[in-house]
Amino acid sequence: MVIDDAVIEATDADWDEMLGNQEKPMVVMFYLPECDYCREIEPYFREYASEFRKSAAFVMMNGILSARTAMRYRVRGVPTFKFFCSGKPIKEEVGLIYPSILRKSIEDLIGHGNECVLHTTPLPDEVSPYE
Repeated sequence: MVIDDAVIEATDADWDEMLGNQEKPMVVMFYLPECDYCREIEPYFREYASEFRKSAAFVMMNGILSARTAMRYRVRGVPTFKFFCSGKPIKEEVGLIYPSILRKSIEDLIGHGNECVLHTTPLPDEVSPYE
């Protein structure tokens, strides 16, 4: 479901297909509707989505309605920004960050995301620092 012309609202139901079909780097904002911090950073997220729409995909996911995906990527608080390249999560920013930090992370993803994927060895799924 498209929220506006630059941001897509994803759910657990369409996440895997969206991730598998995405050719551009992707920035995902996990949020809760009642989260004041999410509402504070969201206008900047939308602004950057409009500015960088040709180079990256921007997705919002409600952490309650998409709990399976939030748990899959170990989202522990909102807002959480996950940065994906070639379908793989390569970075995250958690909490109400400065808009300039969010912008820099987006620019880095667009400019260097593929390099990061190529130079990263993923942990097996059963390894978790939280258990």
